[in-house]
Amino acid sequence: MKSVWLLPILALLFTGCGNVATTGVGNEPPPQPNTGKMTESTRKVDPRLVDANNRFGFALLHQLREAEEGKNVFLSPASITLALAMTYNGAAGETEQAMAKAMSLDGLSKEELNQAAMDLRQSLQSADPKVEITIANSLWARQGVSFKKQFLETNRQYFGAQVSVLDFGDPNAPQTINRWVEGNTRGKIKKIVDGIPASTVMFLINAIYFNGKWQKPFDKSLTQEKPFHLANGEQKRVPMMAQTGRFPYLKGESFQMVSLPYGAGRLSMVIVLPDEGISLNEWLKSLDAKTWKEWTSKLVTTDGELQMPRFKTEYDKTLNDALKSLGMAVAFDPDRADFTGMRDARDLFLEKVHHKAVVEVNEEGTEAAAVTSVQVGITSVQQPRPPFKMVVDRPFFFAIRDTRTGVVLFMGAVHEP
Repeated sequence: MKSVWLLPILALLFTGCGNVATTGVGNEPPPQPNTGKMTESTRKVDPRLVDANNRFGFALLHQLREAEEGKNVFLSPASITLALAMTYNGAAGETEQAMAKAMSLDGLSKEELNQAAMDLRQSLQSADPKVEITIANSLWARQGVSFKKQFLETNRQYFGAQVSVLDFGDPNAPQTINRWVEGNTRGKIKKIVDGIPASTVMFLINAIYFNGKWQKPFDKSLTQEKPFHLANGEQKRVPMMAQTGRFPYLKGESFQMVSLPYGAGRLSMVIVLPDEGISLNEWLKSLDAKTWKEWTSKLVTTDGELQMPRFKTEYDKTLNDALKSLGMAVAFDPDRADFTGMRDARDLFLEKVHHKAVVEVNEEGTEAAAVTSVQVGITSVQQPRPPFKMVVDRPFFFAIRDTRTGVVLFMGAVHEP
């Protein structure tokens, strides 16, 4: 039996009205980033977006783990939020309201969301010179189908999206999109589109790549094969890394939590180990954005010893059912969906939201990537503490977060490393 999870994010509004045929939009690259030094004020991020991303991420995590109990689940909330936020710019009426509720965007106007997404993307990509984070967005439109110029330009400007027109009838069209995906995930994810149905008129895609080296790497000579205790009572021998030192740490009522910083320390991986006798699935029932924020705020630097497995995992999931369960069903209904913010005709709906995520954790650090594709169809996204000892030799939870904004980039639950 296998099991893991992982969690993630996201500008000048171009005025215009009416539709423009995609034959006239052209293949436009995203706006070039400002190469000048960013000021602290530029990097401030609206905390409402961070809260929305985390609440949505944990809610989605629970939907997925309940559907596949005992299996590894790994996702990037930030990637999913960003792809759906681009899509949300085209939603109207009941569809807009349903997406806002499901994504926890209540209280954020589209203008505020777009600005916050741009600020967050810039902040994360300049978070730490020793940690590589790239966030890329693209919008692929079917040649000959008209879309509103303002919708296209909003996503290009605020999300840095590459807007391209493609002949979806060309057998090489999927390969063109997949090359973009592979390039923006450093080859970690090679494909997100298999084929393009005749009903598909647009893909809105986000890609996130993360490569962080531990602030204090694990000594490879200390890594040993040791047993990992599976939920079903069986054991599996895995390479167990080890180190001692001072770590942000919390002993909760039924768990241990430790934070391992990358690079300069702004970004970190948080690992949660339920106490013996408490299953990971049982403990996860208590986890949401509120308890996550409360527990991570209580981490205190403590001397201790940590043992954890070296592991890698990947996840590939169509999110339609999970998103429908969170309240977005109307967006997938050809008869009810309203995406008149994309084009005047009320004939668009979401065909598929597809997510892929991969992660590899070793003695040197962590490499992770995620891609989310939204496929749009047409009818006609301190006090001294005693030393601790934490041996991660049974199912555990982990997440990669930005300690400055609090945004959760990735999260996962590992049942079998």
